[in-house]
Amino acid sequence: MTELVPKPMRSVARPRPVLVTIDMEYVTGLLDRLLSIPSPTGYTDEIVHFCCDELRRFGIPTELTRRGAIRADLKGDVSSPDRAVIAHLDTLGAMVKLLKPNGRLELLPIGTWSARFAEGARCTAFTDAGTYRGTILPLKASGHTYDAEIDTQPVGWDHVELRVDAISASEVDLNRLGFNVGDFVAIDPNPEFQDGGFINSRHLDDKAGVAVIFGAVKAILDAGLTLPVDCHLLFTISEEVGSGASSILYGDVAEMVTVDNATPAPGQNSRESGVTIAMADSSGPFDYHLTHKLINLCRDHDIRHQRDAFKYYRCDSAAAVEAGNDIRTALVCFGVDGSHGYERTHSNALRSLAELLALYMQSEATVQRDRMELGPLSGFTRQPTEPADA
Repeated sequence: MTELVPKPMRSVARPRPVLVTIDMEYVTGLLDRLLSIPSPTGYTDEIVHFCCDELRRFGIPTELTRRGAIRADLKGDVSSPDRAVIAHLDTLGAMVKLLKPNGRLELLPIGTWSARFAEGARCTAFTDAGTYRGTILPLKASGHTYDAEIDTQPVGWDHVELRVDAISASEVDLNRLGFNVGDFVAIDPNPEFQDGGFINSRHLDDKAGVAVIFGAVKAILDAGLTLPVDCHLLFTISEEVGSGASSILYGDVAEMVTVDNATPAPGQNSRESGVTIAMADSSGPFDYHLTHKLINLCRDHDIRHQRDAFKYYRCDSAAAVEAGNDIRTALVCFGVDGSHGYERTHSNALRSLAELLALYMQSEATVQRDRMELGPLSGFTRQPTEPADA
């Protein structure tokens, strides 16, 4: 049988990707506004409206899934094999599990995070009757009452409760106020932007990633650049509970770069500066060719970067592949110290990551053959196998 060979795409000479200027005042200002909008997984409508309004302000058309994940389109010279850049809008949070006899609320976490970082948090509870402010406290919160017991009680969601800022001393009071099991609770971010570049806040995962994508897009539009291939900007609403990108991708997307946080900590190679390029997470390795393309873009344009691999980490790329999408995936990160706790990053990492994303959007498709969902061996990639030149 004669092997079917795909017709070559028409060659179009294009300029090489250029480093663009990132408007960091815009990036940090947008991040501050994103952080001010509560968006625990399951309660994300307002931040979806906000992001769609910002995309429309840039003149970028948008579409929504039924639940509100966003797909926006930056048109390129060709439509295939096209790409996507993705971040998530949802954050960690909590939900009311039980109305307690003492007039307080038992909680369960939304997403995976320790009650250790919930203790002392100010928050907002969303009830059918309206919002209430409150504080998450350990069950034994008063040193004047419990003395040393406040230091020996266990850490866990069974050992904290939400004290609402309303007159409430019983379950009857809570019912009167309008509380119900299943009410959403959003944790205050408490952002602090320092002159030296450090940014401290909850929910930098992944609102900093969202701000970075917008910053990269703004830089491309400001520079009047035309992209070689369509780039879809995707914003998901359920990454923190694992489903993320499972329902936002269309079959035309051949490669996808996820933007999320890295984890500077002992035993990891991530940093709060430059770009951290993930080689693998708990779901397995990322695509060799796409990942090395991003590494080479950093090298060619002198963007500080480092590689890392994560054992206890999962991102939108995993959800996309597990949902059956046959795409190349990669993960690029800004370093976040204390991830899923009291988080900190640096504006330099956000700038570097935005620069890399803008370069990636300007680049040619990683593998031209990927415009075919199924095809012959001809044109398929090869990975290096030659011995190193010592």
